[in-house]
Amino acid sequence: MAVAHLKTIEQRLLWLSHWMIHHANHIRPKEDAIKVGGHQASSASMVSIMTALYFSALRPEDRVAVKPHASPLFHAMQYLMGNLPREKMEAFRGFGGAQSYPSRTKDVDDVDFSTGSVGLGVAITSFAALIQDYIAAKPWGGERPMGRMVALVGDAELDEGNVYECLQEGWKNDLRNTWWIIDYNRQSLDGIVHEGLFQRIEKTFDAFGWDLVKVKYGALQRAAFEEPGGDRLREWIDRCPNTEYSALTFMGGAVWRQRLMEDLGDQGDVSALIDRRSDAELADLMENLGGNCVQTMADTFAAIDHDRPVCFLAYTVKGWGTPIAGHKDNHGGLMTPKQMAEWQAHMGVPEGKEWDPFATVKNPSSLRAFLKKVPFFAGGPRRLQDAVLPVPAIAVPGEREIATQMAFGKILDELAKGDSDLAERIVTTSPDVTGTTSLGPWVNRRRLFARGARPDVFKAHNIPSTAKWEFSPAGQHIELGIAEMNLCLLLAAAGLSHSLFGRRLIPVGTVYDPFVARALDALNYACYQGARFLLVGTPSGMTLAPEGGAHQSIGQPLIGMSQAGLTAFEPAFADELAIIMEWAFEHIQRSGLPEPDPRTWLADAAGGAVYLRLTTNPLEQPMARTDAAFRQGVIDGGYWLRRPGPNCEAVIAYQGAIAGEAIRAAGMIGNDRRDIGVLAVTSADRLHAGWTAAQRARTNGKAEARSRVEALLADLPPHAAIATVIDGHPATLSWLGSVIGHRTLPLGVEAFGQTGTIGDLYRHFGIDAASIAGRVGAMTPGRRLAT
Repeated sequence: MAVAHLKTIEQRLLWLSHWMIHHANHIRPKEDAIKVGGHQASSASMVSIMTALYFSALRPEDRVAVKPHASPLFHAMQYLMGNLPREKMEAFRGFGGAQSYPSRTKDVDDVDFSTGSVGLGVAITSFAALIQDYIAAKPWGGERPMGRMVALVGDAELDEGNVYECLQEGWKNDLRNTWWIIDYNRQSLDGIVHEGLFQRIEKTFDAFGWDLVKVKYGALQRAAFEEPGGDRLREWIDRCPNTEYSALTFMGGAVWRQRLMEDLGDQGDVSALIDRRSDAELADLMENLGGNCVQTMADTFAAIDHDRPVCFLAYTVKGWGTPIAGHKDNHGGLMTPKQMAEWQAHMGVPEGKEWDPFATVKNPSSLRAFLKKVPFFAGGPRRLQDAVLPVPAIAVPGEREIATQMAFGKILDELAKGDSDLAERIVTTSPDVTGTTSLGPWVNRRRLFARGARPDVFKAHNIPSTAKWEFSPAGQHIELGIAEMNLCLLLAAAGLSHSLFGRRLIPVGTVYDPFVARALDALNYACYQGARFLLVGTPSGMTLAPEGGAHQSIGQPLIGMSQAGLTAFEPAFADELAIIMEWAFEHIQRSGLPEPDPRTWLADAAGGAVYLRLTTNPLEQPMARTDAAFRQGVIDGGYWLRRPGPNCEAVIAYQGAIAGEAIRAAGMIGNDRRDIGVLAVTSADRLHAGWTAAQRARTNGKAEARSRVEALLADLPPHAAIATVIDGHPATLSWLGSVIGHRTLPLGVEAFGQTGTIGDLYRHFGIDAASIAGRVGAMTPGRRLAT
């Protein structure tokens, strides 16, 4: 009975997913002639796999990353279960409708992991499994059952390099409870998968300790192989090239018969095996690959009785069960209205009942009873929660001269010494730059994580070392190899732990700032999911000058400004950093409505991830600043370090490590002009976001809306000029002149530097104190400028 129900569900999901796509492209009114799309063929190849997985194998604690192009099937499944309203289905790929690809933050159904940028949804499951192990090893981890982290994988996704990068990390961390189910339909956007490719991929999985389960033949094929002559049919299937098998599938039963008789016909057992079947039955037999057989897939999943990582290689037909099955152009192709009408008749769906979830079900009450008992759905929505952790006050490091990178390490070290709930939940990670990004003191106190204890060999041999690399289940640092994509995927998984596993983590990842760009796809993916973490990029700009241009970041401030879901700061001083980190630890735990604060027009209540751009260049620290206005200014994104007066001729606005040069330049100009303003920008991101939000609010009738940056510049005389300077791309701050309408001189870096000292490179790019002073003087002619 269970198999019969699974078959019924499979056919219902096949119809509903394809009708949803057809409706979006051919029935729903359109404003233009652009194809809406929806990947009918890629959904069809997954229908048996997903039916068997969700309605037979999964339990509520399991988590699934759905192949992006199987999104219509996922939505159809949720619709069948009553978890998605019809209007969302009807608006598929439209504004406010079911999303093109599964989205945790945009879809209303129960998406575990967003997918869409191919390969990333695959890889995050292995890091989610690692985070699950991390939580289970802790005394506060609770008794929640261990779930399987499952990825439904398109075979073409295995072209993505990040998939193989994560395999290595999984092997290093003794990966468990991870399933990857590969939809091996052998067709991608541009063609057919090359012959023999998966023989090499199989060896890769074996090398990294995965079990490989091939699911090649369905129940019909296995039964046929038992008939006289069946062994020769199996040999023919095994030898048939991918392209040929796809083409024959598209052409159908009569062509299958002709080809098989030509190649195998013997006027004996094989001929009889073929002749016993009609054209339609023969087509069903040849298309009954393992991944297109719901019974086979259910039995295969049920046979796994261990927690080792498993890769299922499920052979499928792309477009299975539809008129476009097998055609090499079917990846983005759609059934025509004529094909859909004929297929609707074939599927037995009455006209006018297309959206009825049970339209073709002979005994709806029996199926409904079955669906109510499906374990995966029995507990309802599976989004979990955990309490917000109180953030202790963060003290400012007391050094008179210090770099923000060093201050960051000292702040974490002080947290490590304490016993706060926040410190207990911090998990740090870094792509092979732990010591050089100032995480060393934290790791020495809190140790490295591993499922089993591993001693520090250097310590065991009494070899002096500043690094104490002891691994244990109690450790709070996860060591990574030098792959920045893995860093952001791990941060994404850890940053969703409160929702996935019911235990909140405070993930902190460090990376060389120039190499944030390497991780950009995964960083965007993490933010798109709504993951919460603190990413620390250091050293910023050219402050690692002796390493040359390859280790100098230029566009990273613009990344921080443009990345949705990420708030970027670039403090210059240790007291600013302490304030920002205290705020950040609270911000990454927030989950309120995205309503703007009328003071700043920033939607802080919604929370998000945070990016800090820090420096190795030590600066002389200002005297203690503890007033509330200063603290608020740092968080809001900027404050007046030197407030301009009514006769101000020029303002120097700076962000980050260039503070020392900007302040010295103001002092040089001050020898001739007393009224020079200095604007300390801690976050161009927040100032700009508040400004654009306030402009939108005014457009929408809220005339009183004023942003932080508008308040800062409100009293600046119209004739005053603004010189902006940053150790990064000048566009980061160049917009400041547009806020009210001041002349602006944007200074910064727009090319790769070379090896040298910081001073050499600052002079080369014209952002040293003397150059800044000279350029500001040229903006305000008629006065002598002392330099």
